[in-house]
Amino acid sequence: MSAPLPDFPETVAPTKADVQLAQESCRRLAKILSRRRKKPFRLRVQTGNGKNGGAAETLSVPASAVRLLAEILGEMAQGNAVTLIPIHAELTTQQAAELLNVSRPFLIEQLEKGAIPFRLVGSHRRVLFRDLMAYKQKTDHRRLKSLQELAAQAQELKMGY
Repeated sequence: MSAPLPDFPETVAPTKADVQLAQESCRRLAKILSRRRKKPFRLRVQTGNGKNGGAAETLSVPASAVRLLAEILGEMAQGNAVTLIPIHAELTTQQAAELLNVSRPFLIEQLEKGAIPFRLVGSHRRVLFRDLMAYKQKTDHRRLKSLQELAAQAQELKMGY
């Protein structure tokens, strides 16, 4: 079942302090992840600092969630804003266009051409996030292939690239 996405979830833009903390946390978490692959992790979450004895709780977390956390920290460490969207989420055409960084009319043209699957809810088009990401991956791959071909041609013609 698809879940409507009325608005984008909150986007978290890291502060300078967040970037520094994310860099350190990501580095340490990557080291831990390199040692353990599939077993659940036990994480200790503590509020406040250890000196003041803040409340602490230990959680069991799937390894896949810890890998996702490492990716989030990696993006934050680079100063990137992060938003988490479920793969089964349904997007409006405006939301989909914003995610692809294209105009809404261009996106609708792609939908009507059949390049991206969609469904109608009344007279409104809805796009699954996973279908949108599949389209993006396909177009990114084609774009990269074209750039590689152009670079190879430039080298053959000794254009200094």
